[in-house]
Amino acid sequence: MNSDRMNPIEKKLEDCVESIRRVTDFKPLVALVLGSGLGDYADTDAVKVECRIPYSQIEGFPVSTVAGHKGQFIFGYVEGVPAVIMQGRVHYYEGYAMNDVVLPTRLMGRLGAKVLFLTNAAGGVNEGFHPGDFMVIRDHISVFVPSPLIGPNIDSLGPRFADMSEVYDVPLRQILYQAADSLGLSLQEGVYTQLTGPAYETPAEIRLLQKLGCDAVGMSTVCEAVAANHMGLRICGISCITNMAAGLGAAKLSHAEVQETADRVSRDFKRLVTEAIGRIGRSLTEE
Repeated sequence: MNSDRMNPIEKKLEDCVESIRRVTDFKPLVALVLGSGLGDYADTDAVKVECRIPYSQIEGFPVSTVAGHKGQFIFGYVEGVPAVIMQGRVHYYEGYAMNDVVLPTRLMGRLGAKVLFLTNAAGGVNEGFHPGDFMVIRDHISVFVPSPLIGPNIDSLGPRFADMSEVYDVPLRQILYQAADSLGLSLQEGVYTQLTGPAYETPAEIRLLQKLGCDAVGMSTVCEAVAANHMGLRICGISCITNMAAGLGAAKLSHAEVQETADRVSRDFKRLVTEAIGRIGRSLTEE
């Protein structure tokens, strides 16, 4: 397609791809988005790093403004599986347009990733959960944030009306359980809801989410999953339950509490992610 006639969103995406390809021709199989508690994952022995590209060096790329989000892509191998790791995500509440929020997801797909592995820190809405639990995302509720698919459809990415019957791939979810079992870790499972943030939810909003069947709530992930599903990527996700949501405990909510819990369980979270990626890679090569 003539770049002058290209959709501006697609043009920005292609410019980002070209910026990356001027630095590396690495082709990932798995794309991993690091949530709170996993920010230093790419700095551990679990990742054999081939290349680091700061977001600031990518033409037109949004830069994360959240403390603790380093803001770079890591290209390397996890358990021998070629992976691109997003070390610092961009959130809608930072003031970016939704198409910019999901630009990194689309970029990783354009670079060759077949699987998107999403992680996040979340508030527990299900009263059977506890801080420090890991929840496999079975489904999500997206109605509280704008869809990244609004506007002219980019046909090269996916269809105008994307099916959302099974956003979170069942075989990949089974791999997450197998990985956890091999490490002696237990997993919860449930529905994740993204709200805009940056304020935490009110107790009344949490009661509403409970009535809707929500198990965990946060400020990311859903829009990324929608964009990835539109592209045809296979998706799996894990939430780290860092706190019980507003009204479900006596303490007031704070980012410090979220970070404290995420840090406390980060070792197990990293072990789980590493084991899961190895198993996902092996499953893809066997297909």
